[in-house]
Amino acid sequence: ILTFCNGTKKEIRADKRMTMISFSNGDVKIMPDQRVYYYADAQTTHTAYPDGLEVLQFPDNQIERHYPDGTQEIVFPDHTVKYLHSDGLKEVFVPSGTVVKVEKNGDKLVEFSDGQREICAAQFRRREYPDGTMKIVFCNRRQETKCSTEQVQIKDEEGYLILDK
Repeated sequence: ILTFCNGTKKEIRADKRMTMISFSNGDVKIMPDQRVYYYADAQTTHTAYPDGLEVLQFPDNQIERHYPDGTQEIVFPDHTVKYLHSDGLKEVFVPSGTVVKVEKNGDKLVEFSDGQREICAAQFRRREYPDGTMKIVFCNRRQETKCSTEQVQIKDEEGYLILDK
């Protein structure tokens, strides 16, 4: 055990397979195979593995995994899982079964556990129902509803019905 004048302690195990450094602020660093750093103030552990994987564990049980290919996986305390892919795609898996995908250009697809789907783009928002009904709201607030029975309703920007056939 080496003790430095600033309060830092370096402990090298007898088998020389592990070194632990304890800093005066409470932080701890463990090496060499996998590098573990514990941030005392934030109560967060950062582990870097030889294959490039990095894992952060937060005091609220949130866990982040940063993969070598640039993908990040975040597991929230409520078990929601978010993936941030290196190509810009974002995916969120909610425990209820809802899945949200956001493309790099901002287009969003929400798939609900009851079979409904919602597509959000710059020009429109479309909701698709399991029975085949589709409701579209355009950016100018015009609305179209196409029912599975082939009924079509169109409402203008003010919400007035202008077509019902």
